[in-house]
Amino acid sequence: MMKTLLWRGMLAGLAGAFAAATFALLFAEPRIDAAIALESRHAMAGMAAEPELVGRAVQKTWGLFTAMGLYGTALGGLFAIVFGGLYGRVGQTAPRTLALTLAIAAFVVVVLVPAIKYPPTPPAVGLHETVRLRTAAWFAMLALSIAAAVAAGRLQRVMAARVAATDRLMIAGGAYVAIVAAGQLLLPSIDEVPADFPATLLWQFRLAAIATQAVFWLVAADLFGRAASRIVEWNRP
Repeated sequence: MMKTLLWRGMLAGLAGAFAAATFALLFAEPRIDAAIALESRHAMAGMAAEPELVGRAVQKTWGLFTAMGLYGTALGGLFAIVFGGLYGRVGQTAPRTLALTLAIAAFVVVVLVPAIKYPPTPPAVGLHETVRLRTAAWFAMLALSIAAAVAAGRLQRVMAARVAATDRLMIAGGAYVAIVAAGQLLLPSIDEVPADFPATLLWQFRLAAIATQAVFWLVAADLFGRAASRIVEWNRP
């Protein structure tokens, strides 16, 4: 059954990636074009623009869908493995409910929490000299968020025999927030938004970027949950 779940997870991830890429094409790419236009005006005013390695026509069409497809397929397979490891070990949770719950948790841990400290930025925001620092800091925040989630999950299991379910959830959630908050205080703050960059454009881009991830997780988890429900029913003695 695990092999079947893995393939269904990869296919669901691919479908979620297609939906997310379509959403990004409609809502995120126009903001990127506007930011690039601002960057071009800065270059005309004497500021050096970064060289374009891949044209925008490729970036916003098949390049976007190809990159999202690879991303979604890999995450979908990983999601299926985590689902297979947890199913049957978290009470009598239905497959679709478990899949959607896992997707919400993954979105919070992998996307939302790192974005609070290091939100996505469009072109013309950020210095070329700090690319490595910003990348390393974001991955450090991501790793810390995942580690905190794992620690909170283990804490909840340790308390299972002597603490009520609601109290366990609150204590584990509080532990996760405390660890993440401490990490965000210790990690460097990076604020390189130019003073003349439109605040509305920045907000719209960040909202569209995070919403793109939300579309991916929602679509992929729902499709996988439906498929997993059928697989579990077929394999039921």
